[in-house]
Amino acid sequence: MSGVGEILKAIGDFGPFQKCLVLLTLIPCLSVAFHQFCQLFMVVNVPHHCDTSWILTVGPNLTQEEQLNLTLPRDANGEYEQCSMYSPVDWDLDSIVEYGLNSTQKCSSGWVYPSAEPPSLLTEFDLVCDRKDLNDIGQSIYMAGLFLGSMIFGPLSDRACLVLELPLCPISMCTWPSATEWIGVSSRPKAVLGSHCCFAIGQMILAGLSYGIRNWRLLEIAGSAPIFSFFFFIGVLPESARWLVTKGRMEEAKKVLQKAAATNKRSLPAGLLEQLKPEKKIKSGSFLDLFRKKHLRKVTLIMSCAWFVNSFVYYGLSLNVTNFGLDIYLTQLAFGAVEIPARVGCIFILQWFGRRKPQTVLLVLSGLVCLIITGIPEDQPVATTVLATIGKFASSASFSTSFVYTAELFPTVIRQTGVGLCSMSARVAGILAPLVRLLGQYHPAIPMAIFGGAPVLGGLLCVLLPETRGTDLQDDTGDNQTPTEVCENATSSSENGQVKGKGGGQVNEYTKTTYF
Repeated sequence: MSGVGEILKAIGDFGPFQKCLVLLTLIPCLSVAFHQFCQLFMVVNVPHHCDTSWILTVGPNLTQEEQLNLTLPRDANGEYEQCSMYSPVDWDLDSIVEYGLNSTQKCSSGWVYPSAEPPSLLTEFDLVCDRKDLNDIGQSIYMAGLFLGSMIFGPLSDRACLVLELPLCPISMCTWPSATEWIGVSSRPKAVLGSHCCFAIGQMILAGLSYGIRNWRLLEIAGSAPIFSFFFFIGVLPESARWLVTKGRMEEAKKVLQKAAATNKRSLPAGLLEQLKPEKKIKSGSFLDLFRKKHLRKVTLIMSCAWFVNSFVYYGLSLNVTNFGLDIYLTQLAFGAVEIPARVGCIFILQWFGRRKPQTVLLVLSGLVCLIITGIPEDQPVATTVLATIGKFASSASFSTSFVYTAELFPTVIRQTGVGLCSMSARVAGILAPLVRLLGQYHPAIPMAIFGGAPVLGGLLCVLLPETRGTDLQDDTGDNQTPTEVCENATSSSENGQVKGKGGGQVNEYTKTTYF
C-alpha cells in the first residue's frame, strides 16, 4: 500500500504548488503582528489636564493661561497636575484671584487635550489618570481572546474555518497545518522560518503604518483590510490530501494530488494513485500520559514553564515599547527588524550547539537584560532601548528554539498534545504580561524585574532536560526508558548508521529528522 507521503515525493515535496500555498498562508502573519501590537500606537500618551471650564461662568474673559493658573495645582517640577484640580467654589472672580483656591479633588468634568494630534483611543475614551489601567486590561483581554481562539480553532484546519475566524486573530492556526501537510520534512524548516520572519516584517509594517496614519480608526482599517483578501483565497486553498484520506474521501484526495502534480509539472507513476487506501487509525497517547509517566511529567512541566516565561518576557518587552524613552516608531521598527536575524540565526545555533544549551542560554540572557534595565537611569533612553532590543533578540531566538526542542522531546503519539499544552501556557503568559505592567504604578522597576526574573529561573530549569540533537524521534511513550536513555540509544544507533531491531536485526536505515 502506498501512502500520501510516497505520492508527495513523486509530485515534489516543495515545488511551485507548495510554494504558492505557503505564500498564501504567510499573508495572515503580517496582519496578526499588526493586531497584537497596534493598540500601543492607538493609546499614545499625550499632555492633558482637568476640564476647569466652570470658572468661565464667573470670568468669561479669562485667557487660557489665567484659567489654568487659577484652577490647577502644580507638581514638584512646576508643571500643571494632569489628574487633579482645585475644587470649584461659588465665589466671584475677584475673591478667587485674591484668596486663591486650596482644596483639590480629582477631575470631575473630564479632561482637555491641548495638543493638535488626531483623535486616538486615549483622547476619545479618556484613558488617563484613574482610567489609564483600562489600556493594559484591554490588551490582556485581547490576549485572552487569542487563548480561546487557539483552543477553539486550533483543532480545525478546514477552509470553512477561515470564514469564522476572520473576526479573530489566530488565523494561522487553521491555515498553517494544511500548508505544512503538503510539504516534505526537509523543507518544513524553511516554511516555518518564513512564517516567523513574516510576523517580524508585520511588526515593521506596523511601525510605518502607525507613523503615517495617526487617526486610530483609519489605522485599524488599514491594518485589518488586507485580511479580508482571504475571502477570495478560500476557493483557491486546497484541502490537505492527508486529511481527505483520513476521512475516507479518496476521490477528492486523488483529484487534489493530480492538481498538485500538474502544477509542479510532474507525472505520477501509473497505478500509484490507485494504491492509495484509507490509512489505519493509530492509537494515540492521551493528555494524562503527559503527567502519568515520570520522565514525561518532567519534560511537560519544564517545557511548559519554558514556553510560559519565554512568552512572558517577549510580550513584556514588546508591550513596553512606549516606556523606553526613544521614539516609539523607531523602537518598534528595531524590535521587528531584530527578530529576522534571531529567527534565521537560530537554525545555525541549533546545528552547532544542540538544543538544550541554546534554550538555556537564550532564556537566561533575555531575563538578565531585563534585570539590567531596572538599574538604568531614566535619562539614558538609548542604553535602555539597546538592552531591550538585545532582550527581544534573545527571546525571539528562544521561541524558535522551543518549537524545535519541544517537538523532539515529546513522543510521536502525544507530540501534538504536548506542544499544544506548551502553547497554551505561552498564551496564559500573554494574558498576564499586560497586567504585570500595572505594577509599575507602585515602582517603575517592578514589572521589568518580574519579566527578567522569570526567564532566568525557567532557563536554568532547562538544564535538567535531555539533549535531542542527532537523535531519532521517539514514537511511543517509553514506558521502560527515560528520555535520556532513549536519546543515548538513538545516538548510538545513528553513529552506526542503522537502527537495531529486536534480536539485534537491522531494521532500516536511520534517517535524521528535525522538526522546526
